[in-house]
Amino acid sequence: MRIVQLANFYGPRSGGLRTAIDQLGAGYTARGHEVTLVVPGAVASEEVLPSGVLRITRPARKIPFTGGYRAVDPRTTADITAALRPDVIEVSDRLTLRGMGAWASRRGVHSVMISHERLDRLLGQVFPHAVARAFADVANRRTADSYDTVVCTTAFARREFERIGARNVSEVPLGVDLDIFHPTRRIDNSRNGGSSVDGFRSPWHGDAERLLVHCGRLSVEKRVDRSIDSVAALVDSGIDVRLVIAGDGPRRSGLERRARGLPVEFLGFVHGREELAALLASADAAVAPGPHETFGLAALESLASGTPVVVSKSSALADIVTSECGGRFDDTAGGLASELSRVFELSNAAGRTAARARAEQFGWPASVDGMLEVLEHGNHAHGPLSLGHGGEGFAGV
Repeated sequence: MRIVQLANFYGPRSGGLRTAIDQLGAGYTARGHEVTLVVPGAVASEEVLPSGVLRITRPARKIPFTGGYRAVDPRTTADITAALRPDVIEVSDRLTLRGMGAWASRRGVHSVMISHERLDRLLGQVFPHAVARAFADVANRRTADSYDTVVCTTAFARREFERIGARNVSEVPLGVDLDIFHPTRRIDNSRNGGSSVDGFRSPWHGDAERLLVHCGRLSVEKRVDRSIDSVAALVDSGIDVRLVIAGDGPRRSGLERRARGLPVEFLGFVHGREELAALLASADAAVAPGPHETFGLAALESLASGTPVVVSKSSALADIVTSECGGRFDDTAGGLASELSRVFELSNAAGRTAARARAEQFGWPASVDGMLEVLEHGNHAHGPLSLGHGGEGFAGV
């Protein structure tokens, strides 16, 4: 099968989306399929990745106010895709490339859209709830009508399509790299730097007894402000904690001002996967306070590293994180701090074992198998819903 993956919000610092696309593409090639990935960049290039995926980068302008994301013109993407003669397209962009579904339908090419976020939740950050929901419903109907199959990564993400009666939706959970993110990555410097409450101290602990990690893009929907405010509450309650924030994004300068005077360190984007894995494995707890997460790869990477995670009750992660391997909090900084106080006690051997065990239920091979079923046969293998397509995309494509 000749698979073409399309994504505009893919770049050197794309985080979970890039990881998912790369892992799925590698899995497809390992199973004998021909995979080409088309993405934006500063300059044009073509390279065969170690996985065997051919990555075509087309020059594209930066999208304002997104922290450096770029978008290839949809017509250019359509021309490239036509030249590749795919059997199926997998689109990880429900905004700028939504029209590729109608393009594929007119040419008899099977089309799959992966919904990496909940549109109603994203719009809800700007518009009143009723308005956001109405706008999302209209956009989601067009998406569902345009693609043969829409793939959601959790039941949480699927609900906004079920609400409009879409009958071509599948649910395929994403995965985590269980080899790179592993408890054995934990770094213990206790012999050289004293000892923390459990006799362990990493390079990131500094002088603090507890290390808290927030990993993710510094954007509005990630609610990094709650992580910072929870540290203030923990310090006020007498807990000796340090927060390390791994990631970059458009809100960094404002968040740095918010964190002044608190034991908070901004690492910026961590390029090395091994370094990130060591950081997560060495933490006493990780936090994912964003209420709109539809899967939360960084949280799953923390669990795979043996580190308990505290997540928002409003996000999809509330269905993944259990009380044995982490915690769930009401969407307030005080609620987060209170739950962190409890979860810090899970940083013992039992809690770390439970965290790792939970992550092992989300390996990438299962995700690849699920996606290949959808790419080859549609969504009927994943539920009772039937296929459907139609609709129009952007003009001229």
